[in-house]
Amino acid sequence: MKQLVILSGKGGTGKTTVSAAFAHLASTGESHGRAVCVDADVDASNLEILIGRRRLEEHEFIGASVAVVEPDSCVGCGVCEEVCRSGAVVPADDGWTYRVDPYACEGCATCFHQCPSQAIRMVPQLAGYWYRSETYGGAPFLHARLLPARENSGKLVTLIKEKALAAGAAAGYALTIVDGPPGLACPAIAASTGSDVALLVAEPTAAGFADLERTLTMLSQLGTPSMVTVNKHDIHPEGARRIEDACRDLGVPVLTRVPYDEAVAHAMKAGEPVTEVAPDSASGESLVRLWWDVRERL
Repeated sequence: MKQLVILSGKGGTGKTTVSAAFAHLASTGESHGRAVCVDADVDASNLEILIGRRRLEEHEFIGASVAVVEPDSCVGCGVCEEVCRSGAVVPADDGWTYRVDPYACEGCATCFHQCPSQAIRMVPQLAGYWYRSETYGGAPFLHARLLPARENSGKLVTLIKEKALAAGAAAGYALTIVDGPPGLACPAIAASTGSDVALLVAEPTAAGFADLERTLTMLSQLGTPSMVTVNKHDIHPEGARRIEDACRDLGVPVLTRVPYDEAVAHAMKAGEPVTEVAPDSASGESLVRLWWDVRERL
């Protein structure tokens, strides 16, 4: 099974618009229902709004453990406060025992190992939820939601990718489409790891160019082949040419451009991919050509 990850380096470039269009187009014609979809932006998941047709399962995601002080066993020695480097251990309300701020605790367990009275225990925390839904043609769609102030977003991305690959393999699917998160942190690395190719959705702005360069560097270090499309290329033609020239110098293919089109905004408002509600629009036609460009390279 091939893995396609769609990245942007920054938010707002149109990455999810492209991912939703691809999910829709994968269900049409001879490729009917042959793509599993993953929304790897677990901090701000929104692909479900466009392609989620029915939610089938909900599961808890248990993240890192945090320290908890048992007040009846605490002798108030203060060792836990001394060894905590994140400042999570603070005096309790009684003035002589201690407690742990669960939002500041990093789960390193140093206080747990150093406590002379064994008054501290490590408690696994609910960090979020992951879901299995259906999208076009009954294809599996895996997505998740990380709770506020929780960690392990990269681990959660890896989990839902594993679930998607297993579901796709069991059903004989040919492709996994991963809608990656913005940025270059753990979720983006987890989303990209193991992918056969990455499609970068760039915007013709200074920030878009800078983040594109950084994302290409990350993918090069991971050994993931890359290709680029410039979204809303006509709002700044000079910026679009700068991106294309840089990609040409790096040997990175630049595929079909996508123009600025108000049909995209109307489709987002309707909660549908633009290729479904406005296939004859300028953006809809460009996304179809982009889909076939990507398929040829896969």
